Amino acid sequence: MTVTDRGPLTVPPSTLADLVITRLTSVYGPAGDPERAAAMRAYMKDVSPFLGIPTPERRALSRTVLVGTPRPDETDLTAIALRCWALPEREYHYFAVDFLRRHASRCTSAFLPVVRHLLTTVPWWDTVDLLAAHVVGPLVAADPALTAVMDAWIAGDDLWLVRAALLHQLRYKEHTDTERLFEYCRRRSAHPDFFVRKAIGWALREYAKTDPHAVRAFVDAERSRFAPLTVREALKNIGD
Repeated sequence: MTVTDRGPLTVPPSTLADLVITRLTSVYGPAGDPERAAAMRAYMKDVSPFLGIPTPERRALSRTVLVGTPRPDETDLTAIALRCWALPEREYHYFAVDFLRRHASRCTSAFLPVVRHLLTTVPWWDTVDLLAAHVVGPLVAADPALTAVMDAWIAGDDLWLVRAALLHQLRYKEHTDTERLFEYCRRRSAHPDFFVRKAIGWALREYAKTDPHAVRAFVDAERSRFAPLTVREALKNIGD
């Protein structure tokens, strides 16, 4: 499968994934709190069921799951991510995101279709944003040829891929491709969805920490294109 393919993904065999998923389901399940789960599900607009495990407790449980396990390779990461995503409760997706963030440097460009699947399956900002900045971003930084995929995502109809393309440079700082960032913002400036408009502002606001003058000049020149929300977000830390 190439990095632009959209075909079905097969979960590869992985002894590590077998161990991790067995441990994970055995500790996460009993730790659930139905009352808290209902509140979490409502807060996340019913995107998926929840077990009801607060983040600090969930991450402590995750550490026990991973005690004594070897470092994963790309096959292990693929299997763990896809198997977690196949489970209904959101905490399993969060485990996969945290695990991928920790080991993103072990992935090659061939991993991008897996990330695309995660971005577009049960998508919401809570997983999309972390995957964009901490997994997609490092993959593109390691293989600049993947910028062609980002160009395709920003031009597409899937709002979560658009958001991921806008946010993938979020942690690049002085290595940001400023021309590409600004072009992406221009291209999707008229997007009707809140999550895209917010992402444009966030991407600009984050880059303003590195080059506030460039961001201010860009917003001043292009202000009429953008929704007020986008402008407020972009200039939040550098003034109107």
